Amino acid sequence: MSTHRLNLHLVSDATGETLNSIARATTVQFEHLHIVPHRWSLIRTRFQLHRVLDGVQAEPGPVLSSLVDRAMRSELDMACARLGVPIVHVLDQVMTMLQDHLGEQASARPGRQYILDADYFRRIDAIHYVLAHDDGQAQAGIAEADVILVGVSRSSKTPTSFYLANRGIKAGNIPLVPGIDLPPALDSPSCPVVGLTLDPQSLIDIRRHRLRMLGTNAVGQRDRGEYTDLDAVTAELLWAKRLCTSRGWPVIDVSRRSIEETAATIIQLMDAWRERRARAAAKSAGGGSAASPEA
Repeated sequence: MSTHRLNLHLVSDATGETLNSIARATTVQFEHLHIVPHRWSLIRTRFQLHRVLDGVQAEPGPVLSSLVDRAMRSELDMACARLGVPIVHVLDQVMTMLQDHLGEQASARPGRQYILDADYFRRIDAIHYVLAHDDGQAQAGIAEADVILVGVSRSSKTPTSFYLANRGIKAGNIPLVPGIDLPPALDSPSCPVVGLTLDPQSLIDIRRHRLRMLGTNAVGQRDRGEYTDLDAVTAELLWAKRLCTSRGWPVIDVSRRSIEETAATIIQLMDAWRERRARAAAKSAGGGSAASPEA
């Protein structure tokens, strides 16, 4: 089957991230589709909207819209009907459901999800935290973490930490290195600890790529050691997994997971950890004898 080319126009009055996510989640389900995205973000005036309409007319294709201004939506609808291109307002069903349930009309104010509120500053604070505590740095502040990620070198701890930070989660990450003692903060952590692992060959490929990025000298020096040797890497991963198991830390295999999927699993583990803590605290307050919750 030949590949079908499709222009897809994403029209937003904010950054367009919602539409980008929806477009990615849906279009990947079509194997023989080549999407040409046209991203129109921060569309808040009629002049800006007319640029969008000129673009749709020049390269016709379906339109996904997250505009909330009623006048702008109406003009976009009429233009799409005139051009014969389909349009979907992706927020409508959820917005209508909430209005019906709450008995309150939505305010229809563009970009309202990006106001400088407590959630915004929590995300910024979390990003600063990850920068300060990446790869075991500033261990004195590790007690402030919402979650601690552990794993061998190049097991995706850092990118996962930054993704979590964008969700407002302070993620510390600490490398596991055979022969080097763990920091004292991991003896009795005040937050969940999650191990990351992957299959040996995937880790070797990642490490070799990293060495190539560092230059030929680094490759020559490190490749002769255990950093990319299959037996050594296999033993290193087995040691790290056994260490996590002995501490009661859950381990996620990231070999075939995206950063987003890994982060979603970590958040689930964090929720489960908090629920265990809450149940233990409630049982203790009620006079029962509660077992210590897992880290």
